[in-house]
Amino acid sequence: MSTQNATAEKISLYQPDQQGLIFPEIPDFESVADERNYRKKHLVAACRAFDYHGFDYGFAGHLTIRDPEFPELYWTNPMCIHFSQVRMSNLILVDHQGQVIEGDYAVNRAGFVLHGAVHEQYPEVIAMCHAHTVYGTAWCSTGRPLDMISQDVAAFYNSHVVVGASSGAVAVEEESGLSVAKAMGAHRGILHQNHGLLTTSQHSIDDAAFWFIALERCCQQQMLVESTGVKPQLLDDKTAAYSREHVGSDYIGWLHFQTLYQHFEATQPDMFL
Repeated sequence: MSTQNATAEKISLYQPDQQGLIFPEIPDFESVADERNYRKKHLVAACRAFDYHGFDYGFAGHLTIRDPEFPELYWTNPMCIHFSQVRMSNLILVDHQGQVIEGDYAVNRAGFVLHGAVHEQYPEVIAMCHAHTVYGTAWCSTGRPLDMISQDVAAFYNSHVVVGASSGAVAVEEESGLSVAKAMGAHRGILHQNHGLLTTSQHSIDDAAFWFIALERCCQQQMLVESTGVKPQLLDDKTAAYSREHVGSDYIGWLHFQTLYQHFEATQPDMFL
């Protein structure tokens, strides 16, 4: 964690004005190799975060980050390796055709179909997350977007979408991945009907991973409210937009994730092996 330079241009109200305080800063890289190493470390930490939150379901679940030098390639977690066992040394580098360019493990077919299609369709998307979670999968069966019931869900105001294309079908055919990619647009959160949650980021794997965790939590909150039978008070558009601006940006997603990264860095040093 670096020391905040108060003279640097602020991009968030959460950045301190006072000089000399310890505060997470997005690093500048001296080389492509340094940036690649950073992205891979944070991809591993994102996998550990998915384990921490109980998002494992057999071999289902895949997280990806583009390579900084070869953007047509992306790093991802290997097939049939539990999120808790993902390390720097077992990550694989894959192209949009599903060929493993670097690494010893196979790629998850569904991961390649979905992520490859999205990365190819949207060159601005650098990271993507998907897992079969309990509340996200349950809520996606309704085919409904989330209601603006809290500050948390306001992070997804005008930035999440229900996608019905190929709903419920296992995404192992390339046409399925393309249909989802075309339907999702530039939204941060995707509620794939009868399947589950996906998140994308134009910023970082940190951002994509944190907002996936948040989206699952929002689905849980929505289902808890629905179970009471009480109609909730909804945020108006102005309030939801204000909250999205200040607590729902890509930078805030990255900043939230630094708490998790520092925790795993201190408690799970094996992830860097």
